[in-house]
Amino acid sequence: MSDANQLPLFAATASDVGLPEVPEHPEHLEHLEHLEHLEHLEHLELPDADIDWYPSFFAPADRDRLYGEVLATTAWEQATVRMYGRETPIPRLQAWYGDEGKAYSYSGIAMEARPWTPVLLEIKARLEEVLGATFNSVLANLYRDGADSVGWHADDEPELGAEPVIASVSLGAARSFQLRHNDDHRLKHAQELTSGSLLVMRGPTQHRWRHQLAKTSRPVGARINLTYRTIV
Repeated sequence: MSDANQLPLFAATASDVGLPEVPEHPEHLEHLEHLEHLEHLEHLELPDADIDWYPSFFAPADRDRLYGEVLATTAWEQATVRMYGRETPIPRLQAWYGDEGKAYSYSGIAMEARPWTPVLLEIKARLEEVLGATFNSVLANLYRDGADSVGWHADDEPELGAEPVIASVSLGAARSFQLRHNDDHRLKHAQELTSGSLLVMRGPTQHRWRHQLAKTSRPVGARINLTYRTIV
């Protein structure tokens, strides 16, 4: 991954990708007043994994506001990867934000961190408050409809450290998040990630399991996924 070259990126706004425009928002984001995270915590009983799911980490009013804020203020881009000798756009939009100098690369895509936006910092502060972890970067993905996806992979790049903590926030339409054990493909799990939920993966998870968000033919709206992490 360290030898990855920067590949062409294609910037897009909400209107460019056929999503509704979000009205102007107040200069100062309101404080999140409702946080229903601890009451509904679920630990996924999977071998060689440490995964917690908070189905209602953000209350309805907060998750709708956050979805609109992130959609409107994120510099969405579509990267390309080289497949079969040609550049192919990945089936989703993405953006990388974080502390200065926190670069990240995967699958031949190299990204330099954009400065934090207020809403991404707001979410980061809430995660750190509840989880007792610190994060210095976030990968934002926008799945515009059921045709957008990401294939089987693990967040195991060297810059994430030996046992990374990945805090995955879902906003917008629900999608099925699938996990598969590396050594025994019969060990599988599917989790419906609803808006306002948080999935936290720790410990050996990234080295023993892979995960994906598969395409779906059923009608589904846009989904934003924010995976907060620490570049070491």
